[in-house]
Amino acid sequence: MAIKRSTKQNKIKQKNSKGQSFFKTKIWPYLWRAVLTLFVLSILWVIALRFTNPPITYLMLKRGFERKAAGKEWKIERKWLDYEDISDNLKRAALAGEDAHFMTHNGFDTKAIFEAIEKNKAGKSLRGGSTISQQTAKNVFLWPGRSWIRKGLESYFTVLIEIFWSKKRILEVYLNVIEMGQGVYGAEAASQYYFHKSGKSLTKKEAALIIAILPSPQKWDARRPSNYINRRANSIVRYLNYYKIPE
Repeated sequence: MAIKRSTKQNKIKQKNSKGQSFFKTKIWPYLWRAVLTLFVLSILWVIALRFTNPPITYLMLKRGFERKAAGKEWKIERKWLDYEDISDNLKRAALAGEDAHFMTHNGFDTKAIFEAIEKNKAGKSLRGGSTISQQTAKNVFLWPGRSWIRKGLESYFTVLIEIFWSKKRILEVYLNVIEMGQGVYGAEAASQYYFHKSGKSLTKKEAALIIAILPSPQKWDARRPSNYINRRANSIVRYLNYYKIPE
């Protein structure tokens, strides 16, 4: 009886050993090469977009198809503005309203993240702790969503752009690709849409109003601000000159 049991156990061990050997010799080399290839390609992608402007984003296409599905016209309004041409008022408003520690953090504002976690636990209105770097990584390289996989990739690309891009480039890309209205993306398109002027010449209040609607640009309108948006914009204007922007 003991001999039979021992023989059975040996067969199981041999089977497991063969399975492990097959994985190590046949599957693992291909898996490792695939992971290494994706890693290298992601770095090359990030480096390329340091020097060239993103042509379009997943969110732009998604919103366009959503509009078509709802019976509306296809609409993607955007026009790239170089960093030097974007109003300094808008740059400072972005930092005041979206990421107060942009110039000093390494992509992640840990204080804001923990504050967001505590507020969410307390049952207060849900809000994230995403920095401008994180939002740029998400908008340029990924898709909208709340899955752990997407969040993990967002963190990965945030690290990469903080390594390979300057703060100036991150803010430039952010202000050119961020959704700022229904079918409206970036500073120039938003300035023309809301105030019929170039993003080069926004006043402090106009810049603050555009940034104030960013938590929900599909819902809010900078031309017809609610009391909440007006209060938020006034708060941004109040602290605008406290923020240093990348040179």
